[in-house]
Amino acid sequence: MFEKSAPTPLVPIHDELLEEKNIKLFLKREDLIDPDISGNKWRKLKYNLIKAKEQDKEIILTFGGAYSNHIAATAAAAKRFGFQAIGVIRGEELNENSNPTLQKAHENGMQLLFVSRADYMFRTSPHWLTMHQQEYSAFIIPEGGSNHLALQGVKEILSEIDTPFDYITCPVGTGGTLAGLASGLQAHQKALGFASLAGEDYLEKLVGQLLAPEFHERQAIVHDYDFGGYAKHTPKLIEFIQNFYDQHGIPLDPIYTGKMMYGLFDQIKKGKIEEGKTIVAVHTGGLQGIAGFNEQYGLNLKTI
Repeated sequence: MFEKSAPTPLVPIHDELLEEKNIKLFLKREDLIDPDISGNKWRKLKYNLIKAKEQDKEIILTFGGAYSNHIAATAAAAKRFGFQAIGVIRGEELNENSNPTLQKAHENGMQLLFVSRADYMFRTSPHWLTMHQQEYSAFIIPEGGSNHLALQGVKEILSEIDTPFDYITCPVGTGGTLAGLASGLQAHQKALGFASLAGEDYLEKLVGQLLAPEFHERQAIVHDYDFGGYAKHTPKLIEFIQNFYDQHGIPLDPIYTGKMMYGLFDQIKKGKIEEGKTIVAVHTGGLQGIAGFNEQYGLNLKTI
């Protein structure tokens, strides 16, 4: 399960700003890891599904929103590796035809359970989880796939990077990718997470629950680039994503990677990252959600 033939590419990014600041920037193209189980979701799901197989579980149950990359990836992974999948979806007004993400998950065999936003808030409640576990005899993976098994998979990204670096960056939604990266860093390195949603204390708490205390100082979350909150955007963000594609030929999504790269360039411009440093930015995928985003907002962001 989860075999892959080669490391994902580490692509140098060339830009006048980077030359001016004497900063080397590489993009770790995790979006290219698999056509269906994309980016950090491959890494997060790997050891969760291996553990489910070891426990002889046949059903995977997990949680997500209407455009969830995690839901899309879990549905694809369950189909490929022989599990049944159940997705508890936030929004009782939705159905399997509400957007391309849910359509694809449904086509891949995932049973979608639509619940109210009030009920969805119980997704981490031990009682609620036990109830679902008993009802479906399922292996439960939390929202976003972020748990200690996910950290094992994310940490493996570092073993594929043979270029010395000072900083590694990623978007932050549920904290698993940032915690996994930080858990494998050396003392002189730091992981910077760019928040994709509002809520400073909330994200720090999520990461803190996943990460061993001795690694807490090897990570930090930047909160200035959520563009109004989760799935929110502005014309400035869309313009940046389009310009980045025109210049580098690499698509970014407006929920996660677009915000990270916008924030990273702004931090470099403002001198928040020291001159002469080497940075690896992790492209965590999420491109599957662009189709629904374009459909909703009448845009034409690229996906390949």
